[in-house]
Amino acid sequence: MGESSRRVTSVGIPMDAYRKEDQFLLQFDVPGVDSESIELTVDNNTLTVKAERQAPVLAEGIEALVAERPHGVFTRQILLGDNLDTSKIDAQFSDGVLTLAIPVAEEARPRRIDIRHDSSKTEILA
Repeated sequence: MGESSRRVTSVGIPMDAYRKEDQFLLQFDVPGVDSESIELTVDNNTLTVKAERQAPVLAEGIEALVAERPHGVFTRQILLGDNLDTSKIDAQFSDGVLTLAIPVAEEARPRRIDIRHDSSKTEILA
């Protein structure tokens, strides 16, 4: 196995998405990744999540027999659309799970429209 077990693998980040009231929740699995190596960017309503997990450093005399855990750079891009307020994304990282809460934009939220009662008749078409 030797040298080939240390190569960098590029893999997408698994994700779950939920809606909770007036916000969307996204959860990304990034086990073994330090929170400092996670980069979040939003450009043109596209969210990019980028993380890096370093390959293990093997001490002299240690040979990997099985190396199934991927390492290297992991990325995921999601088109968020216009109805979310990307300026108010809240990001939390705990136990290898990155959770983003993205509120629905105020103008995209359902709202009630009041109907006023007017007893006088109005001509719409003349």
